[in-house]
Amino acid sequence: MDWIEFPSLGRRDLRDLRLAVDGSFKDFTRAYGEGLESFFAPLKTFLVALESLLLTSPWPLVLLVLIGIVFLMSRSFKISIGSLIALCLIGYFGMWDDTMRTIAMVAVCTLVAILCGIPVGIMMARSDRVQAFVNPVLDLMQTMPSFVYLIPVVMIFGLGKVPGVIAVVIYAIPPMIRLTNLGIRLVDTDVLEAADAFGSSAWQKLTNVQLPLALPTIMAGINQCIMMSLAMVVVASMIGVKGLGQPVLQAINNQYFTMGVMNGLAIVAIAIIFDRATQAYGKRLQKHSEVVHG
Repeated sequence: MDWIEFPSLGRRDLRDLRLAVDGSFKDFTRAYGEGLESFFAPLKTFLVALESLLLTSPWPLVLLVLIGIVFLMSRSFKISIGSLIALCLIGYFGMWDDTMRTIAMVAVCTLVAILCGIPVGIMMARSDRVQAFVNPVLDLMQTMPSFVYLIPVVMIFGLGKVPGVIAVVIYAIPPMIRLTNLGIRLVDTDVLEAADAFGSSAWQKLTNVQLPLALPTIMAGINQCIMMSLAMVVVASMIGVKGLGQPVLQAINNQYFTMGVMNGLAIVAIAIIFDRATQAYGKRLQKHSEVVHG
């Protein structure tokens, strides 16, 4: 009846395979860990500086700047007033510092995702071969359980902010890349032919035609990137990333219902603020694009 059992490696072979892979990765971390830490040191410095700025600045000034940014993006008094009320409630219930840490973390992760994701999306849009190679990688990044990302980054960097940023960016960058690729590919061929007729170079077509027309779709990618970064906050707290995720994790471990709900609602409030502001900005870009090219 051996044919009923699925053929598989023996326990000893499987153990040897795991030991070989784990040993190779440990050798890699010993050989290149310090170099990688030095490479990401400027990112850590920037995150620490932004977090310190938000925490040490007078809260009315920080609140004014945040609401100003929301209004400039949305041009909506309704969204701005709603954001003001939400942030005031967050501060009133003693979650201001953790919220500022979370905002700093999400801002840095989103910036890194934009700087890395848009060029990759552009390369995918310009080459079917690149798209065929990158798409399976993005599928892997989107479907791999988020906890798995923590294992290699902790082995290389230990606990702290840098591994948290890397894990969040890996989790959040796929929609940025996919929607950049999609937005550029959806640009009307007639517009591109007109650009060619005027003698535009490939760079001029990209910067003056394709990216402006794809900007609403790219903004949707940024929106999704922010949402996924916030969704990863609680997971990142497991490796020492301070913010709203740590009280939620503490509430889970100690069964503190009120603490978990309050900090969870704070994360939801920040997510809604970012979502409404970026969506409104994307709609404004869409209308502007239709007016200019309509």
